[in-house]
Amino acid sequence: MFPKYFAIGAINAALAIALGAFGAHGLEDKISEHYLDVFETGVRYHMYSALGLMLLSLLAKQLGTAKLVHAGGRLILAGAVIFSGSLYILALTSYSKLGAITPLGGVAMLAGWICVITAALKSKAD
Repeated sequence: MFPKYFAIGAINAALAIALGAFGAHGLEDKISEHYLDVFETGVRYHMYSALGLMLLSLLAKQLGTAKLVHAGGRLILAGAVIFSGSLYILALTSYSKLGAITPLGGVAMLAGWICVITAALKSKAD
């Protein structure tokens, strides 16, 4: 299962790079500076999550407690999709009501990292 996280992370890293280039070059004169910043924030956290998933896949065996590591990976991925995805849509459409779900993605990412931290602390205690 963990090599799958590396592939998912790598795919998301490629998407973040493509979306970052699209934002920098394709949206420059099409949306306001504020919404460009919103889009860039989505790209940044998309990339952080992608790299985190790849790192998680590499360290999964050392962390042990597979259920926590799996839960952490799923929460990080879901959080990135919700957080970054809502920011992308917000920036492209100016539909501000989407801003209400963005924090849910952030909470999911935080919960995912808490699962990973817990797994690491439990494995160290073993």
